Amino acid sequence: MGKNRGFPRSGGIFDADRLKVTLEQIDAQSQSPEFWKDSDRARKMLREKSRLEKRLSLIQGIDREDADIRALFELASDPDFLAELSRRVPEFSESVKAFELEEILSEAKSDNPAFLEIHPGAGGTESQDWAQMLLRMYIRWAERHGMTVEVIDIQSGEEAGIKSATILVRGEHAFGYLMSESGIHRLVRISPFDANKRRHTSFTSVFVYPELEDDVPVEIRDEDIRIDTFRASSAGGQHVNKTSSAIRLTHLPTGIVISSQNERSQLQNREMAFKVLRAKLYELEEKRKKEELDKISGAQNKKDIGWGHQIRSYVLQPYQLIKDHRTGLETGKVSEVLDGDLDMFIRGYLLARWNGTLGTGAPESDELDG
Repeated sequence: MGKNRGFPRSGGIFDADRLKVTLEQIDAQSQSPEFWKDSDRARKMLREKSRLEKRLSLIQGIDREDADIRALFELASDPDFLAELSRRVPEFSESVKAFELEEILSEAKSDNPAFLEIHPGAGGTESQDWAQMLLRMYIRWAERHGMTVEVIDIQSGEEAGIKSATILVRGEHAFGYLMSESGIHRLVRISPFDANKRRHTSFTSVFVYPELEDDVPVEIRDEDIRIDTFRASSAGGQHVNKTSSAIRLTHLPTGIVISSQNERSQLQNREMAFKVLRAKLYELEEKRKKEELDKISGAQNKKDIGWGHQIRSYVLQPYQLIKDHRTGLETGKVSEVLDGDLDMFIRGYLLARWNGTLGTGAPESDELDG
């Protein structure tokens, strides 16, 4: 992802004419009787059309606002026009940021559905409860944005919380937004599970990767897979059915274990488990290639978060504060964030990554411990 390229200030701003030509070409192709013979290609083209239409609308809006602000600058000696200018400039800035987000989210796979895995760290019930709080936060975020959430696998804690969870989030730019959440999330609070009411620090890891189209090549050899079946169970531990319909895949070369128990049949769970495994293997291979390239180039890339770094801290006691260590953004609205109001942090991450100002996260102790 490149740095902010800046915005032209006159004629042909953002190349709207080129976008119009591309949209006309897509429209012409969609009128062809042959268009729907390849349904996958047709759907991709229509998604691209929707994305380009949104981009064009933003560009045209920025063009109009740019012209208006220039005119207001010429008249700024009049107090009334100066007041209007003061109101319009922040609005223009927000429009430019919205365009930047569209640029960022035009990356490959940004519009793919997103698998999101949650794993509590050491700490037993306290960490498992924190993992469940994060799961609820992401489900609420998805619901706020009109996205759908499918629970692929969830392992309940023995006393409270969850031992692990995998969900699939579908919606516009699902992976593009949620990729910002991969990393270690830290909670500081007075534990409700501690009779002495001591303050505890808990850690939970979140890993996000895109669902892949069927035509993306990922080699999975039969001899590299061990398949186990078990009975699917609900969060309360009661059996959903009497048959061993749940599937657990173990990829022997990497040690990756994938479980699926939410589908109605063993065949459906098997298909979903392999879909998750393909996506995870692809993401690991992409990461490996990037690390090799960084070694060759000597790049000190600060745009990706090391797995050992905390990306965000959530302090509930003795004061309330959530701080993203990569961007420096923070808020005291803890309840709102835990109820899914994540846009401030997601947007801040994406813009900082785009502008090349993203930090690497916090070490295992920092000022929020105090």
